[in-house]
Amino acid sequence: MSLDPELLAILVCPITRTTLIYDEDAEELISEAAGLAYPVRNGVPVMIVEEARVLSPQTTAP
Repeated sequence: MSLDPELLAILVCPITRTTLIYDEDAEELISEAAGLAYPVRNGVPVMIVEEARVLSPQTTAP
């Protein structure tokens, strides 16, 4: 599922306030600075830190 480019342009990581990268295949918003992946459920970004997945050191964004 695609994410609205205008929405992606204004979303930032709630921890680092840095931009996010959308991984369409995994349906996640990646924060490289925080090392977290926020889920996108039914087209809605879930920007809750407790819901984010911790990225492993070798995980890279698309």
